Amino acid sequence: MERYVKMEEISDGKRYHSNEMAKLGCNDCEGCSECCHNVGESIILDPWDIYMLETNLSCGFEELLGKYLELKVYQGIILPHLLLDEKEGCHFLNKEGRCQIHSFRPGFCRLFPLGRIYENNSFSYFLQTKECKKERRTKVKISKWLGIPKLVSYEKYICQWHYLLKEIQERIGQMDEQALKKWNMYLLQSFFVVPYEAGDFYEQFEKRYKEAKIQIEKIVESV
Repeated sequence: MERYVKMEEISDGKRYHSNEMAKLGCNDCEGCSECCHNVGESIILDPWDIYMLETNLSCGFEELLGKYLELKVYQGIILPHLLLDEKEGCHFLNKEGRCQIHSFRPGFCRLFPLGRIYENNSFSYFLQTKECKKERRTKVKISKWLGIPKLVSYEKYICQWHYLLKEIQERIGQMDEQALKKWNMYLLQSFFVVPYEAGDFYEQFEKRYKEAKIQIEKIVESV
């Protein structure tokens, strides 16, 4: 979820890359799960997140909806987000407040308390200094903190997904209600509903991404 705030209000003012160190270590959270509660609808999921959940929970997108996920319109685009339980906590926490899907948790969760700042068709990381309640954090290499294999491919994918959504949002004004509905159905079907096969997620995403770039032009032209 994008935030329109001044960097100096929420960070240490630095921009980081994945090969750099930042004060992230919190001694395995020591049982704290505060960041997994009262987050509302802010944990928006992307195709990689859904792929990881489907693969590791052995279920499809429709099975996740209603139980763990919900759809909502964000700036004109329909996207999935994590549902909270009746106590406003993540459904994937156990009784001790520990994450049961830690090895395949969503990218947003892996990132915290880092954030991303997007500039010039790329992004860098920044440290959110007021979000995590733990003090005396130790320095950890960002790539290790994220724990994502093929991180270079993942970061390329993150850029492609972010700027694709931005392009769509910028073009929404050119679409009538029918065209926007058509695009949202295409986006959900192509990137979320149709499962990714076993193998390289990034190669499969790349094909869908290129096709989406073509389709958005067709939808706008048809208005």
